[in-house]
Amino acid sequence: QVQLVESGGGLVQAGGSLRLSCAASGRTFSTYDMAWFRQAPGKEREFVVAISWSGGRTDYADSVKGRFTISRDNAKNTVYLQMNNLKPEDTAVYYCAARPRPRTVLPRHSYEYDYWGQGTQVTVSS
Repeated sequence: QVQLVESGGGLVQAGGSLRLSCAASGRTFSTYDMAWFRQAPGKEREFVVAISWSGGRTDYADSVKGRFTISRDNAKNTVYLQMNNLKPEDTAVYYCAARPRPRTVLPRHSYEYDYWGQGTQVTVSS
């Protein structure tokens, strides 16, 4: 069993930045592909970005490419999401997700991830 705990959300003005963190329990974190998803009110959960177990591969949704950066520190069992130039449409609950079975192509569908955090709210004001 893996437990994921997100932190770092908050209220920020458009154009501002936030850094989300996702701390994972367990000794096998370094073998998991990780991802961030988000869900805005009244909308389906959507893929934001994924990172491979080694950190060597990433995949970004077009809506965040060039503004968001995912990284991970396997020694600290933590994955990060640096969000710059935030827009009001980035407002959502952000979820961290883990997939214990690494794949060559990073998954973008939520059903392909086995473990989820409780989410952290990001609100961007205009």
